[in-house]
Formats: sequence, C-alpha cells, structure tokens
Amino acid sequence: MAQISLTFPDGNARDYDAGVTPAEVAASISKSLSKKAISATVNGEHWDLAWPINDSASIALHTLQDEEQALELIRHDFAHVMARAVQEIWPYTKVTIGPVTDHGWFYDFDREDSFTPEDLGVIEKKMKDIINARDAVRTEIWDRDRARAFYEDSNEPYKVELLDRIPEGADIRMYWHGDWQDLCRGPHLQHTGQLPGDSFKLMGVSGAHWFGDTSRPMLQRITGVGFRNRNELKDHLNFLEEAAKRDHRKLGREMDLFHLQPEAPGQIFWHPNGWTIYTMLQDYMRRAQKRDGYVEVNTPQVVDRKLWEASGHWDKYQENMFIVEVDEEHAREKAVNALKPMNCPCHVEIFKQGLKSYRDLPLRMAEFGSCNRYEPSGALHGIMRVRGFTQDDAHIFCSEDMIEAETERFLNFLSAVYKDLGFESFKVKFSDRPEVRAGTDEQWAKADKLLAEACDAAGCAYDLNPGEGAFYGPKLEFVLTDAIGRDWQCGTLQVDFIIPERLGATYIGTDGEKHTPVMLHRACLGSFERFIGILIEEHSGKLPFWIAPRQVVVASITSEADDYVQEVVAELLAAGVRAEADIRNEKINYKVREHSVGKVPVILAVGHREVEERTVTVRRLGQKQTSVTGLTDIVSELSKDATPPDLL
Repeated sequence: MAQISLTFPDGNARDYDAGVTPAEVAASISKSLSKKAISATVNGEHWDLAWPINDSASIALHTLQDEEQALELIRHDFAHVMARAVQEIWPYTKVTIGPVTDHGWFYDFDREDSFTPEDLGVIEKKMKDIINARDAVRTEIWDRDRARAFYEDSNEPYKVELLDRIPEGADIRMYWHGDWQDLCRGPHLQHTGQLPGDSFKLMGVSGAHWFGDTSRPMLQRITGVGFRNRNELKDHLNFLEEAAKRDHRKLGREMDLFHLQPEAPGQIFWHPNGWTIYTMLQDYMRRAQKRDGYVEVNTPQVVDRKLWEASGHWDKYQENMFIVEVDEEHAREKAVNALKPMNCPCHVEIFKQGLKSYRDLPLRMAEFGSCNRYEPSGALHGIMRVRGFTQDDAHIFCSEDMIEAETERFLNFLSAVYKDLGFESFKVKFSDRPEVRAGTDEQWAKADKLLAEACDAAGCAYDLNPGEGAFYGPKLEFVLTDAIGRDWQCGTLQVDFIIPERLGATYIGTDGEKHTPVMLHRACLGSFERFIGILIEEHSGKLPFWIAPRQVVVASITSEADDYVQEVVAELLAAGVRAEADIRNEKINYKVREHSVGKVPVILAVGHREVEERTVTVRRLGQKQTSVTGLTDIVSELSKDATPPDLL
C-alpha cells in the first residue's frame, strides 16, 4: 500500500498508509489522545476524524481545549441533534439547514403547526436523551442520483433542492447521527455522547423564509446556544441578561428619547430628550473638526442618477439606494434621481468648483450628511441599524505624498474624540479589495500599499479583514469595545484613487500640470444614530453628565418649598445646566423612583430645612447616600460637570 507523510505542528513527520483517518493517527500517538480527539486540521481544512487522508499533508489534531474547532463541532452537532429531536417528536416535520452562528446555531423547519415556547423544553429533554444514548455518528459519500432518490422517498423536498445547489464534482456527504440522517459537509463528532449535555439552551422561535426568498413559504427557525461546558453557558446567559438590561430600545422608552413606527421603517422619530443628546454630540464634533482644520459644507439629498453613474455607485451600490422618479414639467420621460446613500460624490462636486492648486491641499471638507440606504426590514435594529441616518462625514483631498501625514493626523484626532466620549482604546481592522469593485488592479495595489505604509508609520497595529473594503478603496475600520465586551465598528478611513478620477476632479501641481487628488473618506462616530445607541448601551442609560438630556431635577418635598425650587432651577439654567422643577403633589420617594428610571443623573430634593438654610439634598443616580450642599456650591459643581470635555 502507498505510503504518505503527515507533518505535525511541531515539525515532526510520520509515515502512514494512504487512506489513514485522523482517528487512526490519534490512536497511533497515544490512547489518551485517541479518547480526547474530536477533529483535525489537514492542510488548513477542518477535517472529520473519520475522513481518509490519501496524500501527504500537514495535520493538527484537536481536542475540546481547542476553542475554535471545538465550538464549531459542538454547535454543528447540537443543530443536528435538535433536528433529530424535532423529527422524533413530530415525524411529519420537514428539515432544511442548520448552520453554526456566533454563539450557537439555528435550524429551519417546515411544520404545519407552530412551535410554542413550551415545545422548546420538550425538545431540550429529547436532545439530552439522544446525547445520553451515545449514538455513533458516521459519514458516507453518495452519488447525486442516489441521494436525490433517498430524499424524494423520504419526502424531504428542501434536501432535494439543496442537492441542486451543490456544485458538480463536489462530494455529496451523508451523515447519520444514530438512525437520523442529514446532508452536510461536516465535520462532526464521533458520537452524540461527546456533546456536553448541560452546556446548551434553546433560545426561541422565529419566522424565516427559505434562503431569504420572500416568495417562498415562511419556515420556523429554532435558535440555540451551545458551549464546551456549563460555566461557559452560564457566562453567556449572564451576558445576554446584562445586554437586555442595556438594550437601547428599552432604555429609549424609559428615557423618552425616540420612537420608531411602521409608517417609517428604519427612520427615527427623535423626542426632545433624544434630540438633546444628538445636538450635544453634533456640537462637540463640529467644534472638534473646526479645531482640526475642517471646513463644513452641506449638499443635496436628492441627486440625479447621472452623478451616481459617473461615480460608480449606480453600478456597484444601486441595490442599497432609494430611487426617486419625478415627472418633470413638459418632460417626455421621468427624471430618475436617488436619495444620497453617501456624501462623497457631492463633496467632489464642491471641490471641482473653481481652480485648485497644490497650495489648497490638503482640503478637509466635512458634512453632517443625512443619508438614506436601503436595509432589508429584517436587518433593522432600533437606532443601531436604520435606513435614514446622519454621518460625521468628511473627505480629505490631498496628494499621494500627503496620505501618510493625513492618516497619522486623523488617527490622533480619532483617539482624542473617543477618549473624550469615554473610550480609551480601540481596535483597527484593515479591509482590502472586495470582489465587487471599481478601478484597476494597479490603483488598488497602490492604495493598499500606501494605506498599510501610513499605518506602519503612525504605529497603528491592525488585523487584516480580507475582501471587506469599499468598492472604491481599502479602508481602516475602528472598533470600540463596550463595558460588557461587545465590539462596535464605528469610524472608518478609506483611501480612494477612483471616485475623484471618475468625476474629473483635478488640481494644478508644482509642475503646472493637472493632477487627480487622492480622496480620504473618514468618519469618527460613523452615524450619530448608531453611536448614540452605543453610548446608551455602554452606560446603561446613565450617560456622562455633560451629554445627559435631563441633567438635574429639583423636586419639592413640601409645597412650601415650591418657590425655592423654581429659584434653584433658574440659577442652574443660568449656569448652563439643564434643570427642571418637579413640584407635583407626590411623595418625594415616588419622584425619586420615577426620575431614577428616567436616568436623571442628579436629583435635588428641597424641603423646609433646605429653604431655611439655602441648601439642597443631593442624590446622584446609582448612589444610595445623599448629601446636603449649599446652593452656590452645587450650582458651581454642576456647571463644571455640564461643560463638554473639549471646553474644560
């Protein structure tokens, strides 16, 4: 029999008979590894222990200690065990697919009756029975006709359709978990008993169309989470509980910040409190940009398709654009326009007005640009994922030799902004050329190279995010990590050689000739809407005092204090503090509870003693203790707290 050589991570190699399986390799090393092994990586591909290796290769064997591989297998097997449990309980249910997700899996089912929350407990119990049975998992490769006949006989039409989606020449891999079968590329564990039966939970049921096709019947999707052990599951459930407490949609209602409604999907109705946060944040960014040498502009919302065609958006981005058709007076055909999804082409048009020379560069042009992008309704999420939003957008027009300096300058600017807003550090991802893109390979190679060199010169470390650049250039993505460990991509910096060239932007260089400027697209917050959602969740609604929409409530304990309450409010307002009076005929404990739910940072209680002594009793949000402070002192203290960090 032919021999092959397998090379292990430590560089050592061993010879085996061709067709050896990773399970046999593990057994050849030690009994303990044979028991612990769950999968292998062969030439960089995740490999089932039962698959034969026919050629010399590199190999690494995995156990439950290898988190990435272990979680992939565990969650994939949980999905199959869940589908088996469903069909054992309700035999006429048809199955579709069950992919792994970030923390677990989902599986879509076609069933006449709806699953109920109570059904989830029944399914979980059946899953544990299957796990305890320790049924063997086996795999076979079938030809397409045999697999089709099998699924047609089994009345599984979705599996028949999946077969048609598998490319010609690819393996048709059939898996059995005990007597239950599924079409799957694998890999999987070796028996159901390898699943940790105390480390999963079914989370809910929702509707989902087959492959997202709304013309197809609605399926029922059951989602679950799974981990390597009970403690990891417990930590995740605690995380979800904490995230639910911080949900910006819940806090938005409690703080009366905004609402959304079906008549305007993906659009936000800002209430006075929410708009206060918005304008405070915008004013802060306006001051920061002005200090850093930006000029502010404003451009139209509705722009003729001709500009979008010229820029490349019509070809590369049209599916995300809202198209507006207008019957112009006396026109023979409708004029086709689009709501702008981004500001860059309009900024190029401003740059083109009048002759520019190298002395005008770099030109840093900023706009709080309101944009509209089509997002599927299922993707919308509060104010975090919307269709209408405003960016703290800017474009820096410069020459190639300015890219390095402008990149470093922006990184310093971004760091200062994030620090002021409570984020001391951030991660950076470098997204290079996507599959769908404009421009030439030469332009992309140059843009990739110059952006990477600029990062290196600025000492900016990054992780590569392959294929995720914009259609016109590579980009840096700036990722914030919140208080409970979630990552949020906010700011970006993109190097663009393409759109200025397509739109005919030029400047006169030192040689007296026309040159095309480089355009650096940049944003710090991203969209105000999303960043406000992040701030709300980061602080659980307890926003920093300077940006809190309702900063102080002065509450009367007795009606005799009403006049003094109004005096305190007037002094705070004059000192630049957002203050309001609560002189309702309610008990002080009721008022404190109500305003605490609304996340008011400071409540000043006023009764007989405070009136006589010209003091206030101070209660800060989240603190049980109160303190008595003189009126002059508290006004001075809160006035300083209310000052934005860049004005201190």
